[in-house]
Amino acid sequence: MPRLAALAEELGVDVTQHKTHASLVAATFDRRSLIASLDREALVDILKWARRPIVLNASREQLAVEIVEIKSMRFAGLSQRGLVALARLRGANRITETTPVDDVIYRLKKQEGFFAKIGRKRRALVGSVVAKLIGDAGPTDAQTSNSARPAGDAARDASFPHAQDDSRALRHEIEEQGLVAGLTSRVKRSADAYINQKLDEIEQRIDRKLDEIDRRLAEWRDKEIANRIRILKITLWVSVIVAGVSLLYSYVHVYFWNYFR
Repeated sequence: MPRLAALAEELGVDVTQHKTHASLVAATFDRRSLIASLDREALVDILKWARRPIVLNASREQLAVEIVEIKSMRFAGLSQRGLVALARLRGANRITETTPVDDVIYRLKKQEGFFAKIGRKRRALVGSVVAKLIGDAGPTDAQTSNSARPAGDAARDASFPHAQDDSRALRHEIEEQGLVAGLTSRVKRSADAYINQKLDEIEQRIDRKLDEIDRRLAEWRDKEIANRIRILKITLWVSVIVAGVSLLYSYVHVYFWNYFR
């Protein structure tokens, strides 16, 4: 039972709503069937929108487990198919691909509980205060909505590009994840960016050193070849001289030595 409850909770099943083992088993089975029916590309869209790491060969269940942890209620930049998949994972099973985007967002916000909404507002207030204290305002809501709107009509279809920049406001991260998790996520992303920058610099230095080593090896090789060619020339000239001396000696020995005898 504990392992089943842990699996069900990972998949997004509300364990508190199921008191018996049979009920929890049925709910877990229904949840896995729902996840299996979802479009994998839609799940990938959700993770891209939430800026979560994506494993290339991850199954639908693995993607869904990662999506369950996403609590954001800001849907700017999410494609229509991703929005529909997110709504179905959050319990809005009557949502279809033809449901208007505004209706999907309305149902998602309506489905949010009163205390969950109060908690989100409280975290948003804390995030605004923290962002002002550290001077991290980030992009405004108007800029976010204009640069990445949810798809839904002819101009905003399922292929709408995702907002993948790192200019996400800290107040939004704290609103979605909480104070500690939001700050931790920001610090981790900043540290990753710094490490990647340093790794790029180290790679560039290594490339320069390798190029210098190749250049020096090429110079040494050219000098070595030139020296060997010079030695071959000297050897050839010595052989020619020896052959000429030998020929001259033979000529003198044959014609002059026999003549004087």
